Amino acid sequence: MDAGKRTINDIFNGSRVLEIPFFQRAYVWGEEQWERLLEDAENTCRSNEPYFMGSAILKQQPTGTSSNYGDVRTIIDGQQRLTTLSILLKVLCLKTSKMNLFDKRFRLDDDSAVLKHNHNDLEAYTYVMDLTTEEIIQKKDNVSRAYEYFRKNVDPNRISFESITNKMLFVVIDLSPEEDEQQIFDAINSLGVKLTTAELLKNFFFKRDDLQAYEVYWKDIFEKDEETKTYWDREITAGRFRRSFIDLFFYAYLQIKIQDATLGVTAEDKLQFSKVDKLFESYKKFIDKYYAGDRSALRDEIRDYALLFRRIFDPEIVNQELPEKAGIERLNGIIFFLETTTLIPYILYIEHAVSDKAVQSELYDFIETYIMRRLLTKSTTKNYNQLFTERLIANQVLSKDKFLNFLDKQADKVNYLPSDVQVREAFSGSILTNKQATGVLYLIESKIRDRTRHTTQLLGMNKYSLEHIMPKKWSNRWDKPATQSLIDERNRKILTLGNLTIITQALNTSIRDADWDTKKAGHGPGKEGLKKYAEGIDTFSAFLEKDVWNETAIEERADFLYQKAIAVWSIS
Repeated sequence: MDAGKRTINDIFNGSRVLEIPFFQRAYVWGEEQWERLLEDAENTCRSNEPYFMGSAILKQQPTGTSSNYGDVRTIIDGQQRLTTLSILLKVLCLKTSKMNLFDKRFRLDDDSAVLKHNHNDLEAYTYVMDLTTEEIIQKKDNVSRAYEYFRKNVDPNRISFESITNKMLFVVIDLSPEEDEQQIFDAINSLGVKLTTAELLKNFFFKRDDLQAYEVYWKDIFEKDEETKTYWDREITAGRFRRSFIDLFFYAYLQIKIQDATLGVTAEDKLQFSKVDKLFESYKKFIDKYYAGDRSALRDEIRDYALLFRRIFDPEIVNQELPEKAGIERLNGIIFFLETTTLIPYILYIEHAVSDKAVQSELYDFIETYIMRRLLTKSTTKNYNQLFTERLIANQVLSKDKFLNFLDKQADKVNYLPSDVQVREAFSGSILTNKQATGVLYLIESKIRDRTRHTTQLLGMNKYSLEHIMPKKWSNRWDKPATQSLIDERNRKILTLGNLTIITQALNTSIRDADWDTKKAGHGPGKEGLKKYAEGIDTFSAFLEKDVWNETAIEERADFLYQKAIAVWSIS
């Protein structure tokens, strides 16, 4: 790595090719940025003092990779500023009839532009660079708009080509071919604009002459239209971080591939490739080492898996009624409502490998059972990443029986399946987060609900509020137990599942903390009680008839929920 201050003359020297990654994001600057740059240029020319434009990162490309020129550099950071400066200077030279000055710096010996733009802006940028006289351009793209802005606003009496190219400076970081541009970019970019894994992979898989392949194997899959781009750009919480769907997909696909025994991926490489934050580097090494550097080898498979991923993973499921039948919809609820994204690689693997829908449904039912029993009993999730991204895939666990057999053979028993006894204890004693408790109650409700009896359908998981039947502030309006130990027991019990219900709308504060009779009946319009908002909830509605709500009632409901749960999440 070499870093230092560079003039525009140093950067654009007439013999060096500067490539904007062909599949990089488009030119996005607008009038606010153009106006500021023009003001900076005018001030620099007036003062004749150096003016720093910030940093730029250029990466040396191996000789002969994409050009006949010996010095080819990719612009990692700085494309917006360098593009804008070249357009400004082009307009200035058109106005002053000094195109020889411009061509000396910004055109190569073959008369093509020094700056090779990306596919989004190539046509418009080439058109501007090829102008020999000033003309009006009425196109709507940002490159043409930038040209028009400078055509209307550049005053040759206020700016000088020589001053701009000699006095407007960059701190340029030149990287060698083997250096990691992402690491450098992240370290210095103060704007928080990050090269995404998808952008890096797109430019890794496709070169400037791969436009047709890009259209088929990338654009049609990930960028076809706004709906498609919105899906893949969507971010969700995955562990401790926010991840886009396209990152989740490429991570899941790589985890499936590295478990392929025919590739012989080493344990050391598997560990490295499992790191989410090093996904781009992992793909580069994986393809170089296990596919002899053939970047096209995985195109067809990536396309198939990506189409499958989009078909099966739907975060909007949390706003829709979940079916009673076991399947991908219920697992989507668990993944996206309970934020169990570690399931994604394994589910994608199953969808691709299992064509028998009966086998698939039985396996999905068991995965739900496994996850929910462990959630109820507060079993550790620390090993889930290894379990669902490595071991189950590596061992080709593609049926319920194989999953059970796999668990039975584990010596450490960390990934055990909780028993009915442990589940019973959980309903009586486990204190879950509000989201976990809502998920448990909703998933049971969606299984036991008598849909023929109810006139309204079940809402989505996101549409329900969690209510403590005996409120946390019970001491204001509820009978007080005789001893401190009983008070302590009550304070513990009111946090358990027997005292929790999902309701269609949060209760008014005055009703939420009211006594049992008031909490059931409410105080009229706007202050309705549980009989209105929990009447259609089969996991609780029968208990609305109770005259008293106390520790005994809580335990009775916990047992009711337990009986429903072991039927819903049966291990027989």
